[in-house]
Amino acid sequence: MEEGIGPIFLEALRLIFDPNSGIHHIVLRSLIISGTALILSSIVAIPLGCLVGLHHFRGKKLLVTLFNTCMGFPTVTVGLVAYLLLSRSGPAGALGLLFTPVAMVIAQTILATPIVCALSVSAVSGVDRSLIEAAVTMGASRFQTMWVVLQETRAAILTALMAGFARIITEVGAAMIVGGNIKGSTQVMSTAIISEVRKGNFEFALSLGIVLFLTAFLVNGLVYRLK
Repeated sequence: MEEGIGPIFLEALRLIFDPNSGIHHIVLRSLIISGTALILSSIVAIPLGCLVGLHHFRGKKLLVTLFNTCMGFPTVTVGLVAYLLLSRSGPAGALGLLFTPVAMVIAQTILATPIVCALSVSAVSGVDRSLIEAAVTMGASRFQTMWVVLQETRAAILTALMAGFARIITEVGAAMIVGGNIKGSTQVMSTAIISEVRKGNFEFALSLGIVLFLTAFLVNGLVYRLK
């Protein structure tokens, strides 16, 4: 870094707009993997969050506490569990998914699910009960009632999805363990930054960091508009 931060920053900006730098492929791969994981987690987490938030049952507090605890679960631990499941000696080893984008999607889905679920529970729990009772009185089915609740909590659910996306697109531990940071296959923005810094390629690493920041900024802006 003898040339100073200024030249490094300018070179990083140049690399972002250079179609031959390889950055665009890494960014696209990151968005596909994290986007797929977020969609899969939302399919499970949002309905589950609604069910838990709308109903009272024995063990609900314990379940909500478990969701909240998993929100801060170390990513390397999730990566280790996913690795053990997908390794050759694991129960899913025969599928040969380890060190593939699919393995990264699985790990990131596990990471995002408790976040989206916990925040969905919190959002749904705050809905006015009279709204739910009115829907039931009018003959709404369980699915229709859930849809009414989701419409009422749309802004909070979008925030939950944004939080889940921010968690998985920036994480490194699980992606490194189950993905291996293989160039052209499983290398994403977060793992590439670590790899390039170790090599001393600070310009390339900084360019990825800038794109990662801009991605988070654009996602937040989109969610704000949708609210």
